[in-house]
Amino acid sequence: MRARDKAAVSALRTTLAALDNAEAVPVDEAGLRGAALEQSPVGAGATEAARRELSERRVVEVVRTEAAERLEAAAQLTAPAHAARAAQLRAEAAVLLQFLDGTGLGA
Repeated sequence: MRARDKAAVSALRTTLAALDNAEAVPVDEAGLRGAALEQSPVGAGATEAARRELSERRVVEVVRTEAAERLEAAAQLTAPAHAARAAQLRAEAAVLLQFLDGTGLGA
């Protein structure tokens, strides 16, 4: 990916973060309360939780949602002062939609 393609870099970074969040497992807060410090897990990886494995359908849903959020935000930026930001959001959405269409970044 070229360094000058800021829209693609921004879109892919935030979408990867959204996918990472979607893989996270919910924390059982009831189990966290009332535990004594001596009973807490110790050692490397003791507090790591297995992550969910997303299906291809779920990954597509997350990417589509990210693109839709950008398009919605761009539509709300109607003031001339926000034209550049709206254009950037539309470009980011286009990058994500290209990946869904299978054309990617056109290496």
